[in-house]
Amino acid sequence: MCTTCGCGHADVTVEGEGSHSHSHSHDHDHHHHHSHDHDHDHDPHQHANGDLDFSRGLGGSHAPGISQARIVQIEQDILSKNDHLAWHNRDDLARLGVLALNLVSSPGSGKTTLLARTATDLAASLPIAVIEGDQQTSLDADRIRATGARAVQVNTGKGCHLDADMVGRAIRQLAPERGSVLFIENVGNLVCPAGFDLGEAAKIVILSVTEGEDKPLKYPDMFRAAKMMVLNKSDLLPYVPFDVEKCIEYAKRVNPKIEVLQLSALTGEGLSAWYDWIKSQRPADTAKAAE
Repeated sequence: MCTTCGCGHADVTVEGEGSHSHSHSHDHDHHHHHSHDHDHDHDPHQHANGDLDFSRGLGGSHAPGISQARIVQIEQDILSKNDHLAWHNRDDLARLGVLALNLVSSPGSGKTTLLARTATDLAASLPIAVIEGDQQTSLDADRIRATGARAVQVNTGKGCHLDADMVGRAIRQLAPERGSVLFIENVGNLVCPAGFDLGEAAKIVILSVTEGEDKPLKYPDMFRAAKMMVLNKSDLLPYVPFDVEKCIEYAKRVNPKIEVLQLSALTGEGLSAWYDWIKSQRPADTAKAAE
């Protein structure tokens, strides 16, 4: 995971906490002697057309001077610790009857626009809280707070994804209301967030129709991990070469159980189905008490 993306979390900042030295257990093995005899157990698979596929090693990663076996162990250690913290997040949220949804996408898909519209439209019927993940700035959290919803910004520095520890800190800072919906807007990235459980009830992958229908095949781990695919910016379909049916076919090829919604956060098309889906995911006892 992090051996693949090379992300570092030394300067993670959660609003209200200040900067802290983030213990992410990234053992990058910098104390070994760097000879330049690279480990050839990660030689790429070469296709007939000359393309190189580096994803077939044991860890699917490449770090000069570190064996594949070591990379696999590092990844397992990182994810094991993350999963332990995610379990605690999920337990804390369950006790509060909070529905947590992890929104993932590439940059520019319209996540923040969709969140701001959702927070505005559901303000009268649901308490909304938002954790915003970005490498720098509080611009997205400011946009959410402008709707009246409560939001906390998590800046990951060089990190390209949120992890369970960051989200746990943000939850404690945010203190979401009992029975609320907590949206976690992850850092824009269709790779690393797929492997990190944050304690959420579901991952929602947002795909803009401007990105191309082949994304589910190019980034299968993300679409395999997602419960829902939201096709956003549907108002642009007359102007872009995007095949909706083919995109859905590709997504279901990767994840046969994935649910699909098509909408435009800008015009409001399809938002009623999105809101109905959110309400349907709330814990039964919480939803009943709110009626």
